[in-house]
Amino acid sequence: MTIEEQRLAEMLHRVTPEPPRRITVEDVAIRMANNSTRSSRSRAARPGSARQGRPGREGERRSRWIPLLAAASVLAAVGASAGIAVALTGHHSTPTSPADGATSSPASGSPSSSARSVSTGPTQHSTQLNGKALQPTPLAGGPWGATLVTSDQLTPGTLVGSGNSLYAVTSSYLLRIDARSGVVTNQVSYPAAVPGQPPVIDGSTVWLVWSYGGGSVVLRGYDAKTLAQTGSITVPSTGSLASAPEGIVAAAPDGDLYVAAGDSVAVVSPSSGSVIKRIAVSDGPADSVAVTPDAATLYVGTDGAVTFELGEYDTATGHRVSAWDEQSGEPGNLVATSGGAWGTTGIQMVEQVWFVPVSDLSSARQVSKAANGGAASVPTVAGGAVWFGGQRSLVCLNPGSGEALNSSAIPSDNGVPEQYGSVAFADGNAYTIYLNSRAGQAGLAKITPPPTC
Repeated sequence: MTIEEQRLAEMLHRVTPEPPRRITVEDVAIRMANNSTRSSRSRAARPGSARQGRPGREGERRSRWIPLLAAASVLAAVGASAGIAVALTGHHSTPTSPADGATSSPASGSPSSSARSVSTGPTQHSTQLNGKALQPTPLAGGPWGATLVTSDQLTPGTLVGSGNSLYAVTSSYLLRIDARSGVVTNQVSYPAAVPGQPPVIDGSTVWLVWSYGGGSVVLRGYDAKTLAQTGSITVPSTGSLASAPEGIVAAAPDGDLYVAAGDSVAVVSPSSGSVIKRIAVSDGPADSVAVTPDAATLYVGTDGAVTFELGEYDTATGHRVSAWDEQSGEPGNLVATSGGAWGTTGIQMVEQVWFVPVSDLSSARQVSKAANGGAASVPTVAGGAVWFGGQRSLVCLNPGSGEALNSSAIPSDNGVPEQYGSVAFADGNAYTIYLNSRAGQAGLAKITPPPTC
């Protein structure tokens, strides 16, 4: 028996000395991953506590993805030792290395040598190795008739739809998925410099945050049909960049991009690649941005050393209209509707979604319970409604008032909560990211919400 096998046996004995059922390697992996998050969760500030400088805050904010990723790493390690087959990440379970320079800032303009390992042409392939689309598989007890249509492990919060296509990010790739067939038609290597940052669709271009650090934010644009790289924009920061960014790029209806770049939000013209103007923000570097559908209002979450707040800014004048700083954790994952801003606070399984009415930030209210939590709980705007998921229910809300319109329960697998969320529309249908850490199953699910949504 190898050392790794002996350790696994000891862990099995300690965790469940007399199991009522057969304990699998997946069970051990999930339990270990969950235990690894307890210490950071216990350090999170409680509501109403004083806002102090928080060392290690970046690790806490990003740990929303730790349980599933840690489970995958444990499975991989044990599988290598004991000869156990592990299939958790779909056809990207053995990704190629990300492009050189992923953590640096390549020059703006045409792609440089730092992008040489990035595919600039379409890669045709299916979610199945046999070249055929995955046979749609009903998910037992799933919300609104959920049916699995792809088996890729998509990063929660990154699913967006446009026309007949869906775009999402995995651990190493940007994918374009044909909504009608469920087939991944194109992919390009992507190092995900900002975890959970969704692709930003601006006309016929898909924008990604390629690197974040070294005094700048680098964006790369890709053709929406082929995912061939079409350009690169470097946005210098003013002051330090946020330590734990969550949603730092937003597209306005007029085509401009709003980029959280230190102590300001840079308004960028994609056509020229230049910064048109900057909107100075208060109380620390910007870590999340969102723009209303009429492009009149900008919402900015800040990650300061002392205070954390959400600010509302007039995009024409750059003046701050109002601010809200009553939360114990900085606002992240911002989206905006005609009714106001939506975002998250908290970490890991206690992450919460809240709504703040436009020009009335003092009336902010929580719209999800901490128990829903999970990586898939971030809000999205799709099909004329706001959506959030998690591990208890998938909910659609009125984008103007913030009131819940309908919801559907999310099941658990032998006591381990499944997760659904990141709703997006394409080809007239609704889709959601699905995660089942116990079964090692993940992918894209098609749902049929009721007319009330």
